[in-house]
Order: sequence, then structure tokens, then C-alpha cells
Amino acid sequence: MTIATLFAICGISPALAAAETGYTETISVLQSLYRNEVLARHRYLAFADAALHEGHRNIAHMFSALADSEDVHARNFKRILLSLDSPPADVSVANIHTGSTQENLKYATDVELAEIDREYPAYIRRISPEAHEESIRYIRYAWSAERQHRELIRDIQSGTGMFFGMLLEHFRKNTQRYFVNQNCGATVTELPGKQCPICHSSIDTYREIPRP
Repeated sequence: MTIATLFAICGISPALAAAETGYTETISVLQSLYRNEVLARHRYLAFADAALHEGHRNIAHMFSALADSEDVHARNFKRILLSLDSPPADVSVANIHTGSTQENLKYATDVELAEIDREYPAYIRRISPEAHEESIRYIRYAWSAERQHRELIRDIQSGTGMFFGMLLEHFRKNTQRYFVNQNCGATVTELPGKQCPICHSSIDTYREIPRP
């Protein structure tokens, strides 16, 4: 019997149960991150479908890689939440909005940059006093992977305006391979030499994302 089950039998609320574990802030942050990652995965998959429909296969491939990375993060946060006897809440993906590929690229750029520059540092500051090492480690992994996402789409912000046609031509001419580490979500276009630069696991933990 888990602690969560015992609390439920005794009629103790989930919020109070979280407080009893000593990781109230950590659980709250992990719940938020899990929701964000699930939504990001489905959003990027929708963006990939839109790009493919418009004939932008290479852009669809990139979005598919980003989606896989976000899925790794979601799985990690769910696993940690379960270990803390706080199952993640269900996430509705029914209202995900997609636009044209040009609009979707700009949205992806804005979201990735916002997560890197503001949200992740704030999350880490919130949970650091509770010192749940696994949570801190995997949130840092996700933050580092988001930095890689920023590098992958760094040129998109300028390309989503008047230079969008040039951007599409670049993507048409330059076919990339994408590899995602299934432990930390690291996203690269070339496999590292011996181990992942983020989580230091073997390169065997990378999965190549198939072209759509």
C-alpha cells in the first residue's frame, strides 16, 4: 500500500498528503512541468503534421524530434511524481491551436526562449530548499535540453518574418538527422563521442528520430 493510498483511505486531501512528504513545492513544480511537457509534445506533433501537410518535410522532422524530447521529460517527471506518491493530473490536449508553419515556427521559438530564460531558473529556485536531488537533477536535464532546442531553432526568429522564404529553402536543401537521449531528452543532430553531454549516459541511450 502506498502512502497516497493510505491517505485516501483516511480521507486526507492530496494537498495535505503532499505536505506530509516534505516536498510540497517540489511536487507542485513537477506537476506543472509534467503538464507543460505533455502539452508541448502534443503541440509539436501537431506542428509536425501541419508542416508535413504544407510540404515542409524537414521542418516536420525537427518538430518530431522536439516532441520526442518533451515526451522524455514528461515521462521523467511522471516517474518522480509517482515515487513521491503524487500521481500527475490528467492533461487535456483537446484545445491545442496550430497555425501555418510560419506561425508555428515563431510560436515554437518564443516558447522555447521563454522556458529557458525565465521558467526553469524560477522552478529550480522554488524547489532547491527541499533538496529533492532527483527532481533537481532531471529539471536541470530538461533545462539543458531546452537550450539545445534553442540552438536548433535559433535562426527561426528572424526567419519567420520577411526572410521566411529563405528559411524554407534552407530547410529544403539541408536534411538533418535528429537524435534524442531517452534518459534526459538531449536533442542533437550528431551523436556525441562516448556519452551524453547532459546526463553523461552512454550514447546507446540515444534514439534516432525517423523522418516523417
